[in-house]
Amino acid sequence: MTGRKLPRIYLSPPHIGSAERGFVAEAFDSNWVAPLGPNVDAFEVELAEYTGTSNAVALSSGTAGLHLALLLAGVERGDVVLGSDLTFVASANAALYVGAEPVFIDSERESWNLDPALLADDLRRRASAGRLPAAVVVVHVFGQSANLDPILDSCAEFDVPVIEDAAEALGTAYHGRSVGTFGQLGVFSFNGNKIITTSGGGMLVTEDGGLARRARKLATQSREEAAHYEHDEVGYNYRLSNVLAGIGRGQLQVLDERIAARRRIFNSYNQHLGDLPGIEFMPEASWGRHTRWLTTLTVDSESFGADREQIRLALEQQNIEARPVWKPMHMQPLFNGCGFVGGGVSEDLFSRGLCLPSGSNMTDGDVERVVSAIRSLCPAAQVI
Repeated sequence: MTGRKLPRIYLSPPHIGSAERGFVAEAFDSNWVAPLGPNVDAFEVELAEYTGTSNAVALSSGTAGLHLALLLAGVERGDVVLGSDLTFVASANAALYVGAEPVFIDSERESWNLDPALLADDLRRRASAGRLPAAVVVVHVFGQSANLDPILDSCAEFDVPVIEDAAEALGTAYHGRSVGTFGQLGVFSFNGNKIITTSGGGMLVTEDGGLARRARKLATQSREEAAHYEHDEVGYNYRLSNVLAGIGRGQLQVLDERIAARRRIFNSYNQHLGDLPGIEFMPEASWGRHTRWLTTLTVDSESFGADREQIRLALEQQNIEARPVWKPMHMQPLFNGCGFVGGGVSEDLFSRGLCLPSGSNMTDGDVERVVSAIRSLCPAAQVI
């Protein structure tokens, strides 16, 4: 291979099949390429059926769903919103969109998600001080569910609504039930790197039909029912296009296959890297199914012989994309001055955590390239 660049292995690329083409072709053949349409209606019904919820609202992005969810939960300017610390920035940005103050809760080790005990303690302190949060946003990170039962119990005690950011967790189960369906509102993402994609898009789900109807109104510029354009409140242009919904319908048909493929990829990594000193994979919590949207691990540099960043750079030299796990929100310059509850779990996961290529269309050869590059950095691998 000297003198020839190896093909790029991406972290989580789209994996498009044949069914999507048929739904998109229908949109073109009918000239229904504008926002909304038959594919949007059907995608909402099919996603609701898959997740076991009553109402689904197709949107232009998961971030749009989070913004609407906070509005629907009644969050207002000056309110406090508690949320997961180890997350992509979208869940925290949504609090800023509505003028709220985000406060971040540290992770627990078992799932890397929001720590229920820390949340319960903070809610009790806030209740005593007379300043409860307006909402709690729980993120299911990297395809694994947070421990929802104690989180929901604590929030119910103080009548605080729960919003689930399940952007990374379509197909993830908590005690056999789809995440995103436990809180008052849940949000999924179909961004290009997600387990299924519409290239860009999202879905808000809820058991409350009234909230779903209001979400649809807000997402279509809050237009009133009139022949002319009548508006009495601020609205947003957040609805999904009929073309993109067609992609989503085809993708949804193979979601379980995509999950199985990502879990197989994780199992292969675990088999071929799990014997190395200093390597520890993100655990699968006892309460549910981890989709392994991304295979993530932590590195003890002293035991392994190289740190997280050295491994990432070595992979990049082999034209393999890998990334650190999410940088905690309380460490982001954007959120300087915001509250943080907990110790150093999320910071430790960030300092030592690495996301490996996990796309469902990876070949055995792709996995072997990643494994070989990592093992070459570990002196102990030569004698194991």
